[in-house]
Amino acid sequence: MKDGFPIAMGYFAVAFTLGIASKKAGLSAIQASLMSAMMLASAGQFAGIEMIAGGAGYLEMAMTTMIVNLRYLLMSSALSQKIERGKPFYHRLLMAYAVTDELFGISISVEGRLNPCYLYGAASVAAPGWVLGTFLGAVIGMILPLRVMNALNVALYGMFLAVVIPASKKSKIVAGVVIASMVTSALFSVIPGLREISSGFQMIILTVLLAGISAILFPVKEEDEHEA
Repeated sequence: MKDGFPIAMGYFAVAFTLGIASKKAGLSAIQASLMSAMMLASAGQFAGIEMIAGGAGYLEMAMTTMIVNLRYLLMSSALSQKIERGKPFYHRLLMAYAVTDELFGISISVEGRLNPCYLYGAASVAAPGWVLGTFLGAVIGMILPLRVMNALNVALYGMFLAVVIPASKKSKIVAGVVIASMVTSALFSVIPGLREISSGFQMIILTVLLAGISAILFPVKEEDEHEA
């Protein structure tokens, strides 16, 4: 829960802008809050709200949201390999709800095997921050000055840095992969043909490519664990 508190603060700030966007799209504060409670996915929610505002159909919204959120498939796969051996299957179903970029970042950084209760504890603080931010953004967000709104939008990027930098300091390999990810992502955004690929598929391609190369060049041996 202690590790989830900084994430909750960042979520609150970003969700505030999400609440404002929801209100502009015609959603009530309750509807926006329910969306945030049932789908912890910032980019996916913003995409969904934009499509609601544009009058898109259900199938189009579902497909777009799925593509935007494809990165969570890779994160879930990684966490499924890190979870403590012998844990009942239902833990994987419960953990799936809380697989976000930030919660994944702190969970995958845990030394050794991951106890599902760690993710539950972090999510129990972070998720309410996301929902509360959405609600208040929809209720009172429109009265805030523009400068304050722009500042809130930056919070999520600061949170990403807080997750990535400590791990990069511990390992030169991780730092190298992070830099390579930034460079290749920038290239994808400017090279004709590649920049037309949706952000969700870009994330999948870059993750598989860079993670695969890193695994081949710098393999990590799994430690034998004997758990009760």
